[in-house]
Amino acid sequence: QVQLVESGGGLVQAGGSLRLSCAASGTILNINDMGWYRQAPGKQRELVASITSGGSTNFAGSVKGRFTISRDDAKNTVYLQMNSLKPEDTAVYFCNAVIRSTSFYFREYWGQGTQVTVSS
Repeated sequence: QVQLVESGGGLVQAGGSLRLSCAASGTILNINDMGWYRQAPGKQRELVASITSGGSTNFAGSVKGRFTISRDDAKNTVYLQMNSLKPEDTAVYFCNAVIRSTSFYFREYWGQGTQVTVSS
């Protein structure tokens, strides 16, 4: 019964910073890729950033140079550091992880989402 729980969202002025955290709990044998997605009202969910178990990262072009992603495997946690925030970054941010639990198979898990609102 794996759960992902995000924290760190909130209201911030343009140009400000936030750090999102996502902690996985439950019976976890392995975690491969982890990532952050976001979804604004009326728009599709999009990948913001991802990180592999080996530490390789990818970023959406709209956030490259402003956001960083990192992970702490000892804590089963992934972070998203967001700097120079823009109103266009306003969205619900979702944590995603590929996890092997009690099953032989890996599967994707999602957090409940955390709201990030950037005011102009």
